[in-house]
Amino acid sequence: MCLIAIAWRVHPRFPLALIANRDEAHARPAAAAGFDPDASDVYGGRDLVQGGSWLQVSTRGRLAAVTNVRAGIANETAPRSRGALVRDFVRGESCSGAALAALAPAAAQFGRFNLLAWDGDSLAFASNHPGFATRNVEPGLHAMSNGAFDAPWPKSARATGALDAWLRSSEADTAQARGITALAPLLDALADTSVAPDDALPSTGVGLELERALSPPFVRGEHYGTRCSSVVLVGTESILFAERRFGPDAALLGESVASLPLAARRGR
Repeated sequence: MCLIAIAWRVHPRFPLALIANRDEAHARPAAAAGFDPDASDVYGGRDLVQGGSWLQVSTRGRLAAVTNVRAGIANETAPRSRGALVRDFVRGESCSGAALAALAPAAAQFGRFNLLAWDGDSLAFASNHPGFATRNVEPGLHAMSNGAFDAPWPKSARATGALDAWLRSSEADTAQARGITALAPLLDALADTSVAPDDALPSTGVGLELERALSPPFVRGEHYGTRCSSVVLVGTESILFAERRFGPDAALLGESVASLPLAARRGR
């Protein structure tokens, strides 16, 4: 993912609500959101090159999402794929804090990453740039893109604002029953292609022209751009997972929505 907005313990019905856009080369093979053929409790998209994911949930009450960290235009090489961090956490058993702390010895082997992990009770964040760090996420509205956690980028502010407004609206109360129809305001916000003003752009070492092109929530391009928009609403008994998929130049390829019952967990 390249843009994630999170509402953590903000809404009474949805302890965790997440909206996100995944930006990637359109030619990179990927599977649409669905159950993983190798893990029947895991649902989400899959990268068919490295075998990992950008966003997945488990019906055992787990979620993970990852973004890259932008630092210049040089191609990044790393022996291990960021997507494995998502794949491995949702299949695991460790609590989020312990699982992310355990990444410290190997963190530098992965491409630059920002990682969110929810274990059913707590939400934690980790990054390996500029050095490895991890912490619990405090309740509230947060954003994670290609810079520091909660960096005040224009697209991050638009996404958190849209999520906050939706959670305060009547649409949130009907989401479980109406599915993707009730999610339209969130998906519309993720489809925003408005370029940020120059004086609000971050400086990530890629030059002004590329900073402009990457500044909207939705990146439209022939070869690189937003591949999917996702909405994940975690309730007490189920997870609603919606995905809208795009091809080159924002061509709509399809959409899906699934309500995933959460299995009872010991200790609840």
